[in-house]
Amino acid sequence: MNVVVTGSRGKVGRPTVQAFVDAGHEVLGVDLVRPVFDAGVVVPGRYVQADLTDAGSAYAVVAGADVVVHVAAIPQPTGNPPHVVFQTNLMSTFNLIEAAVQFGVRRFVNVSSESIVGNFFPERPFLPDYLPVDEDHPQYPQDPYALSKAFGEQLMDAAVRRSDIRAISIRPSTVHNEDNYESNLGPQVREPSRTSANFGSYIDAEDLADALVLAAESDLPGHEVFYIAAADNAGGHDFAAVVREHHGDAIELRELDRVDASGISIEKARRLLGWSPKRSWRDHLDEQGHARAMPTSRP
Repeated sequence: MNVVVTGSRGKVGRPTVQAFVDAGHEVLGVDLVRPVFDAGVVVPGRYVQADLTDAGSAYAVVAGADVVVHVAAIPQPTGNPPHVVFQTNLMSTFNLIEAAVQFGVRRFVNVSSESIVGNFFPERPFLPDYLPVDEDHPQYPQDPYALSKAFGEQLMDAAVRRSDIRAISIRPSTVHNEDNYESNLGPQVREPSRTSANFGSYIDAEDLADALVLAAESDLPGHEVFYIAAADNAGGHDFAAVVREHHGDAIELRELDRVDASGISIEKARRLLGWSPKRSWRDHLDEQGHARAMPTSRP
């Protein structure tokens, strides 16, 4: 397949491009950063620099694609003015799905966010209705980032109503790679009391990339939504005990598939996409939340 991956030079985009190349697909990467012309630097797939808030640029990169995997976005509402976050994320998604419909692209994979439920960056206190959160949980977004993702999913709904395109929205948990496991998850591993907005949920960037490949290769009709997270919580703590300690009975606690469960259910992704996480915080951190020593090579 000819696959367009937007945001291809980012934390999620880089392993996603590599996963598609490894799966035998032709990849066009798209991002805002300049192309690499340095001798000896190998970047998988082809690459185009483009601002996808410009409709013409979006049409140019989508032409000839079988699948669009839309990763590019301003990833949180804190580093840019609210209108910039909302406009950038929403208009890039609108331009790409519009181009995909017009060109007859068969599959659009839209990277949404777990924050669509309202857990991250709320201006007023938030607790989920129940845990683990699944795709049926109501959406309560407050911030411009989560709002942009909620509207992005509605754009997918509209596209499948008016065309033959098939869409999948992936809602990843907080994404980690070898560069930020210790700084982001280390405190949660060491101290169960350091609860996070998503109750210790996380996802490895390479596991997310695998899910995006499966979504692109899927023949599921209409527009399906999937949460993607690791099977366990950061630190492997007793999930029910931690929730009860901090919130009592304020949150409905539903059946768990393991003691150290995640705050996000991935049952639907397992069942319909055939995806399961292969990586864990334990690959990078010890039980005290410190980075594992990398093995040294022998002379």
